Amino acid sequence: MTPLSRRVFLNRSALLAAAAAGGSRAVADEKPVSTKVGSASDRLRVAVVGVNGRGMDHVKGFVGNAKNAPNNTVITHICDCDEAVSGKAMKAVEKEQGSAPTYVKDFRRLLDNKEVDVISIATPNHWHALMTVWAVQAGKDVYCEKPASHSLREGRLMVDAARKADRIVQVGTQSRSTKGMRQAIEYVQSGKLGPVTLSYGTCYKGRPSVGSVGREKGEQPPPATMDYDLWTGPAKLAMPRRNGKHGPVHYDWHWLYEYGNGDLGNQGVHEMDKARWGLGDPGLPASVVSVGGRFGYQDDGETANTQLSLMEYPDVKANLVFEVRGLETKDYRGARVGNIFVGSKGYVVCPSYSSGTAFDADGQKLAEFKGGGDEGHYANFVKAVRSRKVSDLNCDIEQGHRSAALCHLANISYRLGDKRMLGDTIESFAGVPEAAAAFERMKEHLTANTVDLATTPCLVGPKLTVDVKAERFTGEGAAKANAMLQRAEYRAGYDINAA
Repeated sequence: MTPLSRRVFLNRSALLAAAAAGGSRAVADEKPVSTKVGSASDRLRVAVVGVNGRGMDHVKGFVGNAKNAPNNTVITHICDCDEAVSGKAMKAVEKEQGSAPTYVKDFRRLLDNKEVDVISIATPNHWHALMTVWAVQAGKDVYCEKPASHSLREGRLMVDAARKADRIVQVGTQSRSTKGMRQAIEYVQSGKLGPVTLSYGTCYKGRPSVGSVGREKGEQPPPATMDYDLWTGPAKLAMPRRNGKHGPVHYDWHWLYEYGNGDLGNQGVHEMDKARWGLGDPGLPASVVSVGGRFGYQDDGETANTQLSLMEYPDVKANLVFEVRGLETKDYRGARVGNIFVGSKGYVVCPSYSSGTAFDADGQKLAEFKGGGDEGHYANFVKAVRSRKVSDLNCDIEQGHRSAALCHLANISYRLGDKRMLGDTIESFAGVPEAAAAFERMKEHLTANTVDLATTPCLVGPKLTVDVKAERFTGEGAAKANAMLQRAEYRAGYDINAA
């Protein structure tokens, strides 16, 4: 299929519909559609886009009649560019609602549909920003899966578009809505720990190689049931060169920069969001540096499976340290995928999306926090859609953008890194004892996984200075780093800068 811009696509659709009906109709992007809002008796009609992974949780969250679904929402459309993965979602909706939703292969066909109030996006990362911008311009409210964006600049464009269109946009970092996590963060911010000087995030999640160990010999055909041109969207159109247990396209896109952001921007963005939240929701850090590599195997993945990043926040007198480990590892202070907040009088460990424990400086337990699940985040979104108040959202697009931006900043430093041997003297974290100690633990972890520090290279990223208001880099290395704040080239018809 030849790529079409949203405007051209919608105008062609409108003309065809008008010809068939013997009349004419307005095109959605000429004037935004008014979303039906108000009391809980007003039914909100939801289209879920992308249902091969997290999208099934979106289905669970919005499907009508389900026990935990927000009040009076109904799924009217299921959209996925691969027909083969839509069946499970279609059946789940039909079972709960009594009739099957409409299947749509091309997301753009939802934009001028006045029977859709909400678009819930669970596609690969490279589509998040453009879909959100197009959706809010068409008058839809949006629930967008994490990370909010594929690049930092795209995130800011999402915020601007949502504000201009006066639409409600929630980002799916659902810990913001769980009772236990909200209580834990309240405790962190209460002063009971004393001044919090360290926010530590861990993403210790085992990630095997993409496919069998080694590299694919050539191009792999995408599924015949998929519109691969449409799946590619704004990215460079190229045949996949991977073929793991998920096939040549699905899921393993996370480990390729053209589509994903590695585990730092995948699982890690949840913990990054909480790490920033615990510091009082500051914006971008004053500086960032990141070191790591893809260790333990050779495969078709590009992103780091082991990464240590340091972000400095002088305005709040705190540092944010973040670790990614994809090889076998033990937890750190009780957290594998979680957070640790350290103050002068104690610390809080949050080992999950919805729990935490407070300790004094001697390690004696002071308090526990737990409770809540994913459903609360969808309900919170629906509440804001009905109230039309951005302030009702637990993770508005501005917050989602800022947390994703931290992942993007760290990845930029890492990708600009020089190759050094792991066993060399690396002083990236000098002057910050907690980060320096973390780097030593990272090397011990790799040694335990039979990685030879003397012969294995890593990427040692530059320390980059950030203009937090302009959301750009300054100083040494800024030119190369700023060039990575957004995709260098968008395909015709999918350019977010022209949206």
